[in-house]
Amino acid sequence: MWNTWGGIFIKFTIFASTKPLIMTRIERITHMEGLLDKSTEVIARLEQALEDFSALQPDIAELEAYYTSPQWRKDFEADEAGKLPKDLKRGVLSEDGVWNVLEDYRRLKK
Repeated sequence: MWNTWGGIFIKFTIFASTKPLIMTRIERITHMEGLLDKSTEVIARLEQALEDFSALQPDIAELEAYYTSPQWRKDFEADEAGKLPKDLKRGVLSEDGVWNVLEDYRRLKK
């Protein structure tokens, strides 16, 4: 089929669906079922994450109390002086690491 638009001839081809209507319906329902399953799973994970986040509050409070205490400064200085074992995990003595976690917590809590 040809049509004119602004002096330009445009050919339109009409494609008839070769699939029966029932297949289209089955595909649509199957697709929507997948969306429902995905949504249900994500919401369940989010609910669990929110519960975990809420339960984290006492740990964050303890971490912040340590980070702002004179003891943290003494531990930091001992690390700087090489008085801690080399294989000791000590991310908590990283000023930026703890600060970032505390700030992320405050931001997400809003």
